[in-house]
Amino acid sequence: MEPDNSLEAVGLLVEPVRRAVYEYVAGAAVERGRDEVAEAVGISRSLAAFHLDKLVEAGLLAVTYRRRTGRAGPGAGRPAKLYRRAEAEHAVSVPPRTYETAAALLAEVVDGAGLEPQLHDAARRAGEKAGASLGDDLLAGLADRGYQPYRDGEQIRLRNCPFHHLARDYPPLVCGMNLALLDGLLAAAPSGEQWTARLDPRPGECCVALLSKTSSD
Repeated sequence: MEPDNSLEAVGLLVEPVRRAVYEYVAGAAVERGRDEVAEAVGISRSLAAFHLDKLVEAGLLAVTYRRRTGRAGPGAGRPAKLYRRAEAEHAVSVPPRTYETAAALLAEVVDGAGLEPQLHDAARRAGEKAGASLGDDLLAGLADRGYQPYRDGEQIRLRNCPFHHLARDYPPLVCGMNLALLDGLLAAAPSGEQWTARLDPRPGECCVALLSKTSSD
């Protein structure tokens, strides 16, 4: 059996500066370079590079190389080393639990039995319960639930899907559940009446987006 390095990876985030580095890169819409990270976190470039490479070693960040000038060929300069959130997920429990296996089995049964309406009803109730305890800051509430929200014009986009693995294997089922969950959350949240949830998938993001009700769209 291969060792599970999730505990070690998550343990790296205990250090406050390293956690700030990770959160800045993971929450960014595009890859970030060492200079940008250093400026955002308020540390030196060499210290930013140290923390970034530690996070790469742990599988929490991934590296790409790209010329940011858009030029190619002689004189274009060396490609910049850029960092982004890694696709791998890390969940820690001691001793290990296999909740994802149980979730996949339940999703298979629900999908096969045609129980989507019952699932959506349950998801909406769960969303309403969560929304009732939400403060006035909708973005902070969504961030607390793992969505990594950001404003995109008159929309709130969700950079992360908290149900990524299940959504990959059962997209209509889980995306519909997620939509119902966010519908319920908006219905009960203090500032939720300003927004409506809709399916609008983008590569690498959550399948649901929130559209301002004042939008002309």
